[in-house]
Amino acid sequence: MLNLWGVISIVLFYLLILAVGIWAGRKKEEGNDSEEEVMLAGRNIGLFVGIFTMTATWVGGGYINGTAEAIYTSGLIWCQAPFGYALSLVFGGIFFASPMRKQGYVTMLDPLQNSFGERMGGLLFLPALCGEVFWAAGILAALGATLSVIIDMDQKTSVILSACIAVFYTLFGGLYSVAYTDVIQLFCIFIGLWLCVPFAWANPKVLPLASQDVDWIGEINSEDFWPYVDYGLLLIFGGIPWQVYFQRVLSSRSESQAQILSFVAAFGCVIMAIPPVLIGAIARATPWNETEYHGPWPMTARETSMVLPMVLHYLTPPLVSFFGLGAVSAAVMSSADSSVLSASSMFARNVYRLIIRQKASEMEIIWVMRISIGVVGILSTIMALTIPSIYGLWSMCSDLVYCILFPQLLMVVHFKHHCNTYGSLAAYIIALVVRLSGGEPMLGLEPLIHFPGWNGEKQIFPFRTLAMILSLGTLAGVSWLSKWLFNTGRLSPEYDYFNCVVNIPEDIQRVGTPSEGGEQMSVLNSGAMGRLYGTSAAGLVGKDEMNGRVNPALETDDDDAEATEMEKLTRKRLASLATGGSGKVADVVGGGGGGGGAGAAPGGGSGGVIRQPGIKTQGSTAL
Repeated sequence: MLNLWGVISIVLFYLLILAVGIWAGRKKEEGNDSEEEVMLAGRNIGLFVGIFTMTATWVGGGYINGTAEAIYTSGLIWCQAPFGYALSLVFGGIFFASPMRKQGYVTMLDPLQNSFGERMGGLLFLPALCGEVFWAAGILAALGATLSVIIDMDQKTSVILSACIAVFYTLFGGLYSVAYTDVIQLFCIFIGLWLCVPFAWANPKVLPLASQDVDWIGEINSEDFWPYVDYGLLLIFGGIPWQVYFQRVLSSRSESQAQILSFVAAFGCVIMAIPPVLIGAIARATPWNETEYHGPWPMTARETSMVLPMVLHYLTPPLVSFFGLGAVSAAVMSSADSSVLSASSMFARNVYRLIIRQKASEMEIIWVMRISIGVVGILSTIMALTIPSIYGLWSMCSDLVYCILFPQLLMVVHFKHHCNTYGSLAAYIIALVVRLSGGEPMLGLEPLIHFPGWNGEKQIFPFRTLAMILSLGTLAGVSWLSKWLFNTGRLSPEYDYFNCVVNIPEDIQRVGTPSEGGEQMSVLNSGAMGRLYGTSAAGLVGKDEMNGRVNPALETDDDDAEATEMEKLTRKRLASLATGGSGKVADVVGGGGGGGGAGAAPGGGSGGVIRQPGIKTQGSTAL
């Protein structure tokens, strides 16, 4: 029977979130519909809001439900997500936040496309997109299951309603709405869960947590050591290359603030994990067959995935459980809206603008992103309602993000002169093949390779980390090999099909050094230079141009553009003077030897040149 008070509490909570989302959307600068304004809130997210939205990026429905489930099924020692994601934020802040923010990127895929080209960037977009979509679908499905347990609400209705609200305010205000609703949602999670903990703990059916009959700490067997390490590294380093994280980093006002957000959010992730850890321990200490629970006992996998809502429903008073339900709903929406916005931003900028329509206007990109928000929301909702193994799909995609994206992002951020498109494609294929060959039990995918330690049921060897390391080594090795083959003449330039070693296209756009403010990347057109090969290319083409085409969507630095225009005008003027005969030149200084013209300095000669920025004066040879 439908619980009326539960429905009322959910509706009120959703109305609050919707109102905050619409209000936050009005903070967007009126008339400014640029990419940065919608996708990154104009790079103007403050420290307070930034900390909350960064923390809420990880503290979602899957985080709190998964933490409670891990404690119930395996014990505290196997609850790796809180510490893994916290370390992920710490390492992201140390090694990635500052360089990414300094370069003024808009999405996580920008540096990948700058180094490897637009089409290779589109290929790298696939695991990132699938990860975001499947994650949103998985947590929506979890919300539907939660509402069906606590208030007997139809699962389809709850999933569709939640998705519609999240999509609506994201569509209305972009990152502004997502960030400010994250503040409200994080407060609801914290207060709602902490309110439920003492009531559940004091329930007479719950055994003391210190009882020897209650083992909520768990243990690691020798056989499980390497899988434990494998999953730990997956959480730490596989948690970095996600657009939901870099969207917060790139929306910060400065590099230092981006790092502070990462470090404080890491601490927030651990703090926010305490209530679900206690709820999981309480569930472990509860003999469920003595409560009003009438499901299977011992619980099946379906029931154990919902231990948190079951504790709220069966071990707390109805009024308190509604606050807990609000916390779960808030956690789901805080993750769903972020994933929808992230996937849509990457598609609009890195696929539509850079591959499909490179001359698209800002307004066209914004409308593509808005349409993408709706499409991604619909896809996530359909998957949540129709695919029973949605968490298995997300698990596979998160593995691919770790195995494929992390090595490539690490190389282009810190070692971009040692990688190119050939290495990127080879590394992509190697990581994909090795990971898929290990199988995925949640999807019923049988392993093609039995790695060392195979026990007939599961892989003991850390094959995910092996795939990541092989991918990293392949990226560096194949990139070096391709450069060596082309630069030494062992392969002819016409075989440089990806145009990233010696066969540099005439229309390449060069990346200059970042401006002092570090806000944008200076992009200069190459002009009318012909194609350069071999050592000529290595000598005349800068290091930043050697590794693939540069992202044409990046803005041009005004100062560099003016300097380039000045050089062109100066060369034209020098050319006209050189054909003028006697060398009588106004504003001439320097000069070679003998017979200077009018305006020459004492002792000057006919070989003087005009001094202009960027033009070296070397006597008559300069002309």
